[in-house]
Amino acid sequence: MTEHLHVTMLPKSALRDWKATVDGAKHQILAEGNAILLDVLRDGIGKLGVKRGCDMGTCGCCAVLIDGQPRLSCLTLAAEVKGAEITTVAGLASNHHLHPIQKTFSEYGGSQCGFCTPGFLVVISALLESNPDPSDSEIKTAIDGNLCRCTGFQPILDSVRAAAQLFRDAKLPQDTTVAKSNPHPGLADVAE
Repeated sequence: MTEHLHVTMLPKSALRDWKATVDGAKHQILAEGNAILLDVLRDGIGKLGVKRGCDMGTCGCCAVLIDGQPRLSCLTLAAEVKGAEITTVAGLASNHHLHPIQKTFSEYGGSQCGFCTPGFLVVISALLESNPDPSDSEIKTAIDGNLCRCTGFQPILDSVRAAAQLFRDAKLPQDTTVAKSNPHPGLADVAE
């Protein structure tokens, strides 16, 4: 009886030291030199909020912020962003305070099955940081690379408008920590 042997087509890439700050914490791991950021974040660091969708850059599920700018982690080599500040959907919240877009997504039904939600939240948070009063056209342009099969996009637009209103009401310059909600109403905020 013959055993089935798996023969790899390409030689395995050498492991290299990879360092970055992910969601405010410094990480250092060994990663293959040709590893994509999506795999390093999910498999190397355990950031499962970064979703694997299409692996072709067409769905937006894997979006993260790299030094404050949205990028698709499935199309980014980890080596390209070594030493960068990376924010995943888990890094949008500040301790127990939700980012305004996280809060409004839950209130306005911007998330239904939830698979695409992390990518939307990351991209929209970047939009609101740079433009706390976006027009509908600017919102649609910002989320153009993100696909949702459930919502029909109207609840997402409503969520972004409501989050933008939270930004404006709080008169936030660039610091979202002021406008975050207390998930435990009636209890005093714990000093952070």
